[in-house]
Amino acid sequence: MFAFVLDRLISHGNLTLVDASGSVRTFGDGSGTPVTMRLHKTHLEWELGFNPYLKLGEAYMDGTLTIDPPARIYDALDIILGNVGIAWAHPLAKVVGRIRRVKRRIDQFNPVGKAKTNVAHHYDLDAGLYDLFLDSDKQYSCAYFETDDTGLEEAQLAKKRHIAAKLNLSPGMRVLDIGCGWGGMALYIAQETGAHVTGVTLSEEQYKIATERAAAAGLSDLVEFRLQDYRHVDETFDRIVSVGMYEHVGVHHYDEFAAKVCSLLTPQGIALIHTIGRLDEPGATNPWIAKYIFPGGYIPALSEVSPTLERHQLLLTDLEVLRLHYAETLRHWRDRFLARWEDAVALYDEPFARMWEFYLAGSETSFRHEGMVVFQFQLTRQINTLPITRDYIFDWEQTHRRAPQTKRAASGG
Repeated sequence: MFAFVLDRLISHGNLTLVDASGSVRTFGDGSGTPVTMRLHKTHLEWELGFNPYLKLGEAYMDGTLTIDPPARIYDALDIILGNVGIAWAHPLAKVVGRIRRVKRRIDQFNPVGKAKTNVAHHYDLDAGLYDLFLDSDKQYSCAYFETDDTGLEEAQLAKKRHIAAKLNLSPGMRVLDIGCGWGGMALYIAQETGAHVTGVTLSEEQYKIATERAAAAGLSDLVEFRLQDYRHVDETFDRIVSVGMYEHVGVHHYDEFAAKVCSLLTPQGIALIHTIGRLDEPGATNPWIAKYIFPGGYIPALSEVSPTLERHQLLLTDLEVLRLHYAETLRHWRDRFLARWEDAVALYDEPFARMWEFYLAGSETSFRHEGMVVFQFQLTRQINTLPITRDYIFDWEQTHRRAPQTKRAASGG
């Protein structure tokens, strides 16, 4: 069954499939680097054929599917998804996908208690895991590559600078960071502008590390981190930023999120929402990702976000689509993770390391071939809040690219 699917799908590339009986079949036009995939369990080919979006990852995790060196699972996924694109692998997969879409409101129901449990599943893992592949600031979201030869550290700094520029910040402003992660964005804003930043997270591990980082940087008077659901925040803020959190809101809660952002934002306030998005129509979360990586998560289409903004009087004043930036970010993460493979195995075990490799490889190929991008929504409550051209963004970036991150004295912070 799996061979039948591959034969119908793959027109370019060079993929060889060896099943448990030793039968060998090759797919594609022979172009590119050859990749050999081996199946080590009887009937696995049928499981992969009927439910590839779940079973491919599971088989790689438990070792019943392997890739002959020097290739890795990324190379196999690159060939398969490079041929599939944004289409479905086969008609049955399309039917299953439609069923998943129908039930997604149940899967993505994220009330306060469940949201914390979902966050803990991914973000409260051993902190050493993220040190294996993230940059030194622990930025766990799409970087911003200003040139082809930009490295990961520089690109993550450029991401923070680009977002801060769109917020048009001034000293003394009150800023809310929804889903603050390990604190890098909040600390950057405080250092660069002297603004007062409140970061909220549901991850106990992230809260602990972010608070320690603020104290170590001497910024505890400017930056406060809270272990708190954004829905329980009741102050108002001049600026709101949220990076990589909207993917965890759940389609059932988009109106709730927009209404809360509007209520937290001062009349002349600005919000910047940075989220993964899809370029095609609304869909459903990949079942393997939902089961093993991000329970309750979902990647929205633009058509799902825009109506909620309109209903809650949030004005979309700027929208930027970052296309291959996350693919390049994931390439760096994957390379770093593979270079520390033995450390990853020591933290957990071999199946966990293969799971994480599959997650990074599958995510990268999704951004390269399946229409995944990053949206940056700039939102205001009043139409005259910002300058009428985008020059202020460029000017802010240029100023803060040249200047060191020591603005506190100059700003009175």
